[in-house]
Amino acid sequence: MSEHIAFIGGGNMASALIGGLLRQGFPRSGLTVVEPFESARNALRSSLGLDALEHANATLGQAGMVIWAVKPQVFKEAAAAAQPYTTGALHLSVAAGIRSETIAQWLGNERVIRSMPNTPALIGKGITALCARPAVTPADRAWAERVIGTTGEFLWLDHEDQLDAVTALSGSGPAYMFYFMEAMIAAGVQMGLDPAHAHRLAVATCLGAGELARASTDAPEVLRQRVTSKGGTTYAAITSMERSQVKDHFIAAIHAARERAHTLGLEFGA
Repeated sequence: MSEHIAFIGGGNMASALIGGLLRQGFPRSGLTVVEPFESARNALRSSLGLDALEHANATLGQAGMVIWAVKPQVFKEAAAAAQPYTTGALHLSVAAGIRSETIAQWLGNERVIRSMPNTPALIGKGITALCARPAVTPADRAWAERVIGTTGEFLWLDHEDQLDAVTALSGSGPAYMFYFMEAMIAAGVQMGLDPAHAHRLAVATCLGAGELARASTDAPEVLRQRVTSKGGTTYAAITSMERSQVKDHFIAAIHAARERAHTLGLEFGA
């Protein structure tokens, strides 16, 4: 990965990717970051040793890849500022909702890859789905894989409209896990556990269950059934959740997230 990489936006996801690149030996001199907010620029300087630009300028012209790590609401404005300098680059977007066709129109460039990472990328444990426009070459794909691979796993999708579902499932997914951890910790405290102990037990349980699911060839349903002896404690908990239709409500919530991802593309992709 010798080519220059520019980041438009220097927030959490950009920091995760930059940190992954630096850990793999990518030189700081090969990175340019555009970040309009002073607090974020200061954070990049203190945590990663990078001085970010406040505005897009001709420095972006040296970038072979531009990574778009901006909020959907400001993507169009940021694209207009960067477009004069980036027409020859490969563009990789990690922004939710904005379609690759729209990005290609804004930038005057068909070499666009859309992706949806998640926040565990910050510690190299993320998973990212990617989808490429037809103009993206095999070499472009390989470069994107090397960059995204520094933050965890990745997979390619054949159809871009599936990215809204990915956004709802894995993009927003860490928040769902934290939500369940919150509930587990609260229940533990209510039952008399020390808050620190409840926190440790909840986090370790979620982590262990995930690793067990990864290591096993059995479906999560089967793994759950093995823990759920009829008449036992787990059975009582699962029965209570089924009575309250927790699974149905959870599925409905993920559908709501997908609808919002779709709406973002319509709302800010004009």
